[in-house]
Amino acid sequence: MYNIFDNMILGFQVATSWENLLFCFIGVLIGTLIGVLPGIGPTTGIAILIPVTFGMSATTAIITMAGVYYGAMYGGSTTSILINLPGESASVVTMLDGYQMARKGRAGPALGMAALASFIAGTFSIIMLTLIAPPLANFAVSFGPPEYFALTFMGLTLVSALGGDDPMKAYISAVLGLLVACIGIDAISGVARFTYDNMNLLDGVGFIGMAIGLFAVSEILVNMEAPMQQVFSDAKLGFMSLFPTLQDWKDSFGALWRGSVLGFFIGTLPGSGATLCSFIAYAVEKKVSKHPEKFGTGVIEGVAAPEGANNAAAGGGMVPLLTLGIPSGGATAVMLGALMIHGLRPGPMLLSTTGMCF
Repeated sequence: MYNIFDNMILGFQVATSWENLLFCFIGVLIGTLIGVLPGIGPTTGIAILIPVTFGMSATTAIITMAGVYYGAMYGGSTTSILINLPGESASVVTMLDGYQMARKGRAGPALGMAALASFIAGTFSIIMLTLIAPPLANFAVSFGPPEYFALTFMGLTLVSALGGDDPMKAYISAVLGLLVACIGIDAISGVARFTYDNMNLLDGVGFIGMAIGLFAVSEILVNMEAPMQQVFSDAKLGFMSLFPTLQDWKDSFGALWRGSVLGFFIGTLPGSGATLCSFIAYAVEKKVSKHPEKFGTGVIEGVAAPEGANNAAAGGGMVPLLTLGIPSGGATAVMLGALMIHGLRPGPMLLSTTGMCF
């Protein structure tokens, strides 16, 4: 127990130095801008930033890249709420209720809840990472093919919760999504599937490109079809208008914490990613809600749950990365390479060779 608090104090001393705080701010600012811009995402942002960190110390470089990662996870919610366009894949679910809140003139509380949920969930995930990383990593690595199949099957089953009164549409969408996901080179056999000798399809269909095509292009076409009938919002955004009301907090308190817990624990599983966590959190919240029919019409729980989940998943993804050397997604895979470039080899020996102790 002494080692935990001793190393926490040492960690705060290092993290709160002016240089690390400055580069953390720069990383979060860049990450937020990356999250707002559709099509870039945290993976690309961190990859672009790696050469810039060559002249930094390993600690400062890690802090900067982590800032980009967390900033991007939050930034995608802004465009999802305001213009129905996901900045990155994990913010797709936020559009379902966030954009509808904006159309009702409640863009401020939606943006405020997204920011506060990101902060609370991120803080929660860091505390959990500090306290239970090694045992949780051992649990995560015990997952085999049956467990991963069960998790994937659960995620596909929960799609029915997003189908409303017509679940058949959700089933058809899930099957079409699986067919599109099969395009590209198979990760196990190395066989090209459904590429039709097109080199551009070897890497598969990008999630961001498909999301922009499904949501952004359709929104543009709808506005072009009837521009005079579109009433977006008559509310003015100000600093005070960004704070959720007491009723908003009461409605979203449970959703925020359920999403944070689900996001963190599912995020520790390699290959899960923040996108899956946000979908599961939204579906679970709709299942446990007393008024599931209101989801998709602009309820603040539909913003708090996925935003809490995807930001908690960012911290959860650090558990297998730091303790086992196993990335949980694309962004953490890039960070794995960056850590090795700076002379750190993530894995069980990282704790002993660097003097870290949870």
